[in-house]
Amino acid sequence: MEIVRDRASLALLFVAPLVMSGLLTFIIREGEAPTLDAIVVNEAGLPGEVVAAQLGKNIEAGGGSVTMLEDESAAREAVRDGQARVAVILPEDFTSSQARELTLLTNGLDPIADGTQLMLLQRSITDAAAVITGSAAPEVTHVTVYGVPSTDPMARFAPAIVGFFAYFFVYLLTGVSFLRERLGGTLERLMATPVTRGEIVVGYSLGFGLLAMFQMAVLLAWVLVSVNIPDIGPLPAFSFGLGVQSSGSAVYLFLVVVLLAIGAVSLGILVSVFARTEFQVIQSIPLVMVPQFLLSGILFPASDLPEILKPLVAIMPLHYAVDGLRWVFVAGADLSSTALIADLLVLTGFAAFFGVIAALTIRRETV
Repeated sequence: MEIVRDRASLALLFVAPLVMSGLLTFIIREGEAPTLDAIVVNEAGLPGEVVAAQLGKNIEAGGGSVTMLEDESAAREAVRDGQARVAVILPEDFTSSQARELTLLTNGLDPIADGTQLMLLQRSITDAAAVITGSAAPEVTHVTVYGVPSTDPMARFAPAIVGFFAYFFVYLLTGVSFLRERLGGTLERLMATPVTRGEIVVGYSLGFGLLAMFQMAVLLAWVLVSVNIPDIGPLPAFSFGLGVQSSGSAVYLFLVVVLLAIGAVSLGILVSVFARTEFQVIQSIPLVMVPQFLLSGILFPASDLPEILKPLVAIMPLHYAVDGLRWVFVAGADLSSTALIADLLVLTGFAAFFGVIAALTIRRETV
């Protein structure tokens, strides 16, 4: 069999699963235990101070930190700026209300991180409220600083889903297509002309990039648009498209995914330069995509990763794309947002970097 003589394929086939499963195990076992970084706002006056103090003790006993504030607007500003992950707000009528309620305020950009903070708070809130309310747990209302124009849970997960699939399919398409150009001799004939390697990479990037732009337009249209089809004869009514609502403009969403796709094109060209078969391009997916999936804040919050892995987050293009998409989807960011601008600039830098490396590593000989 040909694969038996292909050492590179054998290495990818047997080593890649071990490396990726080892990485996942290391993250799960050695990841930092999430801790609460909370603000407690007491609007209930003197009676509420008892509950607030007990809540602070419970959070600190669990290894978290607490800041006491009396102003909800200040707490909202602190959560917005990332100075705290969650704020607990005791309303004025908390100690006298028949059905006692309190509000939990989170940033809203990262649903996984928010969910972790809320889970950690549940026990502390129950124990603290029992000081005054007895055994009855208060009703909890969760609100976010940044919201979406609907209650659809998909709206908060859409940035990660769109970013990952955009990167994955563009990378795969480019890697396989560019390899076929090499195997078919097209690249060799181009390199026999006065055209430079850089010009070859730019030309292929433009060609694949145009296709990627069309692919991203279709993907975003599928995610954002929902067309309701009425029942026709025996066919029941159904909808076509996901219909996920975004707080921001689709133009900025498209800008983020296009820059991500261009980076994926450059990376696909770079990887295909070293591949000898399409099988090797496909086998590179675990080495290229899985680390980005695990380290880009899609599955695990970046703050909860093992300390030794946190620097790697900074070199993951998918991390910046998902962050940019979250700012647009959830926060409604535009080009006046410094966070979004930073993500766009980094994505542009990654695309240029991979393109330059690909141009430097293109070989003249055919495979």
